Amino acid sequence: MGSRQVSTWQGKKVTVAGLGVSGIPAARVLHGLGAAVTVVNDGDDERSRAQAAELEAEGITVRLGDGATLPAGTELIVTTPGWKPDKPLFAAAAEAGVPVWGDVELAWRLRGRGGRKAAPWLAVTGTNGKTTTVRMLASILEAAGLRTAAVGNIGVSLLDAVLGDETYDVLAVELSSYQLHWAPSLRAHSAAVLNIAPDHLDWHGSMEAYAADKGRIYEGNTVACVYNAADKATEDLVREADVEEGCRAIGFTLAAPGPSQLGVVDGILVDRAFVENRQQQAQELAEVADVNPPAPHNIANALAAAALARAYGVAPAAVRDGLRAFRPDPHRIEKVADVAGVAYIDDSKATNTHAAQASLAAYDPIVWIAGGLAKGATFDELVERSAKRLRGAVLIGADRALIREALARHAPEVPVVELDRTDTGAMSAAVLEAARLARPGDTVLLAPACASMDMFTNYNKRGEAFADAVRALAAEPA
Repeated sequence: MGSRQVSTWQGKKVTVAGLGVSGIPAARVLHGLGAAVTVVNDGDDERSRAQAAELEAEGITVRLGDGATLPAGTELIVTTPGWKPDKPLFAAAAEAGVPVWGDVELAWRLRGRGGRKAAPWLAVTGTNGKTTTVRMLASILEAAGLRTAAVGNIGVSLLDAVLGDETYDVLAVELSSYQLHWAPSLRAHSAAVLNIAPDHLDWHGSMEAYAADKGRIYEGNTVACVYNAADKATEDLVREADVEEGCRAIGFTLAAPGPSQLGVVDGILVDRAFVENRQQQAQELAEVADVNPPAPHNIANALAAAALARAYGVAPAAVRDGLRAFRPDPHRIEKVADVAGVAYIDDSKATNTHAAQASLAAYDPIVWIAGGLAKGATFDELVERSAKRLRGAVLIGADRALIREALARHAPEVPVVELDRTDTGAMSAAVLEAARLARPGDTVLLAPACASMDMFTNYNKRGEAFADAVRALAAEPA
């Protein structure tokens, strides 16, 4: 943490690293507490200058184009999640004994301020499924009559949740590995790590460092550490965590559950963890059909959400009602249309191989639309596992050759169409090629296994382009 501690805020010299969705609220909150705030930002573009002008009008100092130099007298750095730990600013802070917090750490320390009741946190991380699980959890908590919100990395500021006018009984909190890296004192009521697969290794530096940051979510848990029984790495993180006395390890599985697990029996989600006699009893929670959509990885998300809710004391009926009420976000295994007997599914959110694998496992046979920015990923394991399900593949984007080569090695019989174009019509062409390959009963699945920024602003825009192309296809005369 460093040698200097921040006790009161009035006049404290705080440096906020980065503008954006978490930096700007942090700067405003700290300024409102009386701190002398300086924001440093690498970029000096038009958007940054406009944001800086707004903050400076409020009395906050902003330095654009210089994120490396530690402002004189800095007593605390509050960083946005995107700033890598190897930034020169942080090396300078370590040398000067200046602590570095993330926005999550700041929110954790400010909760309960002004005599407010501090709502406990039910926290979720993992390589994939975080947002869906947190939203499912919030839906279950709401069904139980609790005042709650889905906050954190989901796009809703934790600072707003802990300092705003609304009061909550409990918060459903999504946390990224970036956020956990800078949150040393976070202590959740209960937490879940859904899965661990290679991602963001350019930020963390290694798979071990990435997993370790995910595992921070378990530190100091008081009631339950929820892990994925099918992913040993998550259970290992529970074993390594320093938790409160009496905190339990709770597994979730798509198979029949053992004691202290939640799982699936004959199409029913069942609980053998939060019942009186775990050895002999099981509590029915919901039907698989209550999960929307009932794809295997989404059932796993539902079980993790149910485990956290049950750890908080939620009744079985609320689990069922909350799952029934839940509606998934756009671009997450979202059915767009049926055209000529072929289902078209938008999973543009599948931006890495782990997410794409889960998506591909839910359908058969598939015409797969994939490609984009690989972010250092390799595709051999993904293709090898999915080869038997593939009717064909249509490849787009900057790193499509990596997927084509994996298909050639592990699925040489699968027809592949490669589109060497990045214009706005590329997705329309991809959908037309997929429709040509597909037969009635097939699924055309956009599960790119890659980031979108080579061709689109974000995965939402990629998904919208796919949906628009499918709707145009559906509108064509038969």
